Amino acid sequence: MKECLNIIIVDDEYSILHIFKEYLEATTSYRIITETNGLIALEIIKQQKIDCCFLDISMPEIDGIELAKQIHLYDNTIPIVMITGHPTADNAIKTLKNGVVDFLTKPFEMSKIPQTIQRVMKERELFVNSILLKEATEKNREIVKINLELQQKVKEVEVINLILRKLENPQGTSGLLNTLVELASEITKCDEAYFCFFDKNHNDPTILAFYPKNDNGHTAGIETIVKHNIKKVADEGIPLIIKSNNKYNSTMAIPLKIKSNVFGILVLFNKDKSRYFIKKDLYYMNFLLNKASSLVENQVLYENIFENLFSTLYAFVKIIEAKDPYTKQHSYRVSLYARSIGNTIGCSQEDIEKLNICGLLHDIGKIGTPDSILLKPGKLSDEEYDIIKKHPIIGSNIIGQLCMWFDECKIIHHHHERFDGKGYPDGLKKEDIPILSRILSVADVYDALTSDRSYRRKMEDYVALNIIRENSGSQFDPTVVDAFFESYNRNDFQTLLTEVNNDPIEQEHYLSFYRELHKN
Repeated sequence: MKECLNIIIVDDEYSILHIFKEYLEATTSYRIITETNGLIALEIIKQQKIDCCFLDISMPEIDGIELAKQIHLYDNTIPIVMITGHPTADNAIKTLKNGVVDFLTKPFEMSKIPQTIQRVMKERELFVNSILLKEATEKNREIVKINLELQQKVKEVEVINLILRKLENPQGTSGLLNTLVELASEITKCDEAYFCFFDKNHNDPTILAFYPKNDNGHTAGIETIVKHNIKKVADEGIPLIIKSNNKYNSTMAIPLKIKSNVFGILVLFNKDKSRYFIKKDLYYMNFLLNKASSLVENQVLYENIFENLFSTLYAFVKIIEAKDPYTKQHSYRVSLYARSIGNTIGCSQEDIEKLNICGLLHDIGKIGTPDSILLKPGKLSDEEYDIIKKHPIIGSNIIGQLCMWFDECKIIHHHHERFDGKGYPDGLKKEDIPILSRILSVADVYDALTSDRSYRRKMEDYVALNIIRENSGSQFDPTVVDAFFESYNRNDFQTLLTEVNNDPIEQEHYLSFYRELHKN
């Protein structure tokens, strides 16, 4: 476009204005006006001939949405392009009602700005011509068309925002895949959605997530996927839509790729004979899986790293317990008790998982305690007791080296503190002690009292319970003690102990995603 257009850019960021002005003056013949204040910009528009406006949504005094409204009231033929760093469906609807013809999302490529200007100016020319030259019926037809297009754009923005919002905080690989099938069902209105994994020969699909949930979802899904030969998508890595006259009227299958390799396939089915999957559905599902691809890759990598680290650390705990047959499975029982108390108190799921890790690893620091002290059958001397009191510090230092479990490091460090401040290693008291450390302390002492040790036989339950009750408020947090007895009286501990056998699956919660894939 060779004509000299007057372009105004309104943004409260000087760097944005500078880049706009410098680039457009260097590459076009446009006259560029920049302004940081929306009210001043409005006066400029009223006093000068302005051909096109670029407005930032978030500005002081008057925001971009209100400024667009005022410009539109003054001259509804001036095209407005809105600039935003945080696109939302709500803002899109508001601005589309006030003369906005296009959106730019920060960061954007300056090289595309001249194309945007040319496009909106062409749209303006068409708009002006329709106002001046077209018959009323033709005007109405154009307005209806524009409204339909705008409605479609608004819908697209809403769907994209829904996808981005739901994928923002994935809760593990399993949670992420469940979110994928639920989102797919919500967006396409399909009857059934499955995410499946094929083996290396692209045979024998395994259902990893499905929606809606039902008792025979796995079996029915596998049979249908095999029948529709969905493995073709795994072979070729190309999405497809199938129309059928069988039980399912329409089928869509889209691959999720990681580094160009097919990782899994999202399969959707429609039973309703009046409803078919269309290209727009395929577009949304491709967008969904493209966004999910990096999340799945990162989650799988993280879970494998997590499992390997945890398995290594827990192996150290097992070595310690193997030295002393009296403490066998002590850490596992402490983990079970702590989680039960945490659930009774109302801890979040995240905190329950921290209690599980800390319960299993709380004595890892004893790997630095000499066997002569650790296995001594008699009473420890003061010097020996000082040595064994170092194990929370050693344990937290080991965990801290991983730069992964910061909260767990603190919990293990303080699990021998006392509520009255007479504990170790730091002599913290009351609420200064992390709540999860206070929970772990009660669970640890209860199991120690009710287990055989090298220096004494285990105590009867009623004796151990009396000791914990008597030390409420001194050694233990009274709130935690109350939760302990509530769990105990519900028979929770006895139920949990049935989980402990000669070969307990102690790391079940932390099995990696790949192990889950191949467990069948």
